[in-house]
Amino acid sequence: MSGLFSLVRASAMASKEVRHILRDPFTLGLAIGLPVLLVVFFGAAIDFNVKDIVTVIHDADRSRPSREFAEVFAASGYFRLEGPRPGDGILSRLDAEEAGAALIIPPGFASGLRSGQGAAAQFVLDGADNARAAAILSYLPGVLASANQRVLPLSGAMPEALSPASSLEGGLRLKTRFLYNHELNSRWFTIPGLSVMVLGLLAILLTALTVAREWENGSMELLLSTPVTPLEIIAGKLAPYLALSAAAMALLYLTARLGFSVPFRGSHLLFAGVSLMFLLASLSQGLLISVATRQQQLAMQLSMMTGLLPSLLLSGFIFPVESMPVFFRCFTMLLPPRWFMTACRGIFLKGAGPVELAVPLLALGLLSALLIAAAANRFKRDLEP
Repeated sequence: MSGLFSLVRASAMASKEVRHILRDPFTLGLAIGLPVLLVVFFGAAIDFNVKDIVTVIHDADRSRPSREFAEVFAASGYFRLEGPRPGDGILSRLDAEEAGAALIIPPGFASGLRSGQGAAAQFVLDGADNARAAAILSYLPGVLASANQRVLPLSGAMPEALSPASSLEGGLRLKTRFLYNHELNSRWFTIPGLSVMVLGLLAILLTALTVAREWENGSMELLLSTPVTPLEIIAGKLAPYLALSAAAMALLYLTARLGFSVPFRGSHLLFAGVSLMFLLASLSQGLLISVATRQQQLAMQLSMMTGLLPSLLLSGFIFPVESMPVFFRCFTMLLPPRWFMTACRGIFLKGAGPVELAVPLLALGLLSALLIAAAANRFKRDLEP
C-alpha cells in the first residue's frame, strides 16, 4: 500500500539525494570540510589565558629590591613591562588602550622593607574589559608570592614566603585599583559587546536576503534592464536598511543606559558617527553576500558564518584580541565588529575621543568603502552581457 513506509522508495530517495550531493561539490565541502575548518581556525585563535599584558612600570624608588620586584612580573610570562613614553603621564597608555595595566613602585620601597614595616606598590588595571581584568587579577597572588621569596632576602627581611594577601610586617603588598569600571560590573562590559554582536549580525542578515530574494523571484532581470547604475542600486538598497539599523542602535543605546545603567562618558555625536560607519560596513557585507550567492538559503548560511562566529569569537567580546596568535590578531583587523567593539567600549566607559579612536575610525571607513566597491563591482559584472 502506498500509505505504508516503503524501504525501496526510501532507498531510492536516499540514492537520488546522494547523487545530488555528489554533483554539488560546494554542499559536500560545506558538510564535511567546514566543521573541521571552523574548529581548527577558532581553536587556534581562542586562548583563555591572558598573556603578554603590556604593563607600564613607574619605578620611583630605583633600588635593587624594586628592580627585582619588577623582574618577577616580567619573568612570570604574563606581563610585558614597558616604561612610560617621554612627556606622557603614567596612565596615558591605558587611556589610549596601548597597555592593560600599570605597576607603580613608590619612593621608599626598599627602605620600608629594610625597616621591617613592609612595602606596597600600586597595580592599576583597565577595568573596561572586566573578563580580562579578572583574569589578570588571578595572576597576582602567584606573582606576589614569588616576589616575597625573591625580594625579601635582598632587604635583610625574613626569607620565608608570605601569603599574597597577608598583612604581616615586612611583606610585600599590592594595592589594586581598577580604571573605568571600578566595581568590575560585568554588565558594563557585556551590554556594549552584545549590542555590537547582535546589531552586526542583524545588519548582515537584513541585506543578505534582499538581492537573493529578487534573483529567486525573477525580478532582478527586470531591474538590470533599467538604466540604473550598480552603485545606484547599492545605495538604494542600503539606505532603508541603514535607517532601520540606526533605529535599532538607538533602542539598544536606551536599553543599555536605562535598563542596565551602563554609564556613558563619551560624545554622543562621535558614537552616532561610529555606529553609522559600523552599520554601513555590516550592511555592505550582507549585500555582497547576497549579490554573490543569489540564493536566500545560502545567503543566510554565509551570513551566520561570517557574522555570528567572528563577532562572537574574534571581536574581543569573549576572548581578548591581544592574547591571540599574531596571525589571528592581524586577521581580526579585517572584521568590522573588532573595531566597533573597541570604539563602543571606549566611548561608553572611557570617554574616548576621535584622537584615541583614530585607528578604529579609519579601519571602519576603509572596510565600508571596500565592501561597497566589491558589491558594486559584482553588480557591474551582472550588468555586462
